[in-house]
Amino acid sequence: MDLELSGKRALVLGASRGLGAAIAAELSSEGAKILGVSRSGKSDGDWPMMAQDLADPAAAKHIADHAFKTLGGVDILINNSGGPPPSSAEETDAEAVLASLQPMLLTLMTLTRALIPSMRDSGFGRILTITSAGVREPIPGLALSNTIRAGVHGYMKTLAKEVAADGITVNLLMPGQIDTDRLRSLHAATADRLGLEPNAFRAQALQAIPMGRIGDPQEFAAMAAFLASPRASYVTGEEIAIDGGLLKG
Repeated sequence: MDLELSGKRALVLGASRGLGAAIAAELSSEGAKILGVSRSGKSDGDWPMMAQDLADPAAAKHIADHAFKTLGGVDILINNSGGPPPSSAEETDAEAVLASLQPMLLTLMTLTRALIPSMRDSGFGRILTITSAGVREPIPGLALSNTIRAGVHGYMKTLAKEVAADGITVNLLMPGQIDTDRLRSLHAATADRLGLEPNAFRAQALQAIPMGRIGDPQEFAAMAAFLASPRASYVTGEEIAIDGGLLKG
């Protein structure tokens, strides 16, 4: 199926590795023009990269200005902020929340708002935000992520209704157990906290997934590419889990 993405301009945050890199590669393979953003500004992909820390309060303006300069505009925005360190609810204090609000919520909100006018003018826009399955079923040990990502969902779902008539769709992608550096790091930290060998904990994690395996980043990216395409023009305001059937609710 032709996703009709040839020539579309995509801004992908966190495009140096993991889910962001997989999405950038998938969109590029479909003919989209990519600008990637990461703290290092480096990537194994063949798309241009910009170095920018999302924790910088001026990050959204810097990214938007650079995207308009290099791409001439943005048709597709992939909001991908990465995740905070593990913590229990009792350990999560106001200081930790405030430190993560800028990169995980405020920068994404500000950047999204900066790009909407040009999307509205062109009559086409796709805003995809990567969060976590923990928004629907809070993940033990990830209290900070569960808390802030819930706020991201509230904002994006509200926005979806406001811009739907302008040809702009806004959707949320919730990864489950997808094989990335982030997942491996979380598995190691959880295994250590529980006093388990990493392989033993991974075996337990697999038992909870109906498909019985960890997901591949390319499987996640395929869904993102579809939602970013004109083919998905009637899908908006959705929270879509890519998790092998892990979520129960």
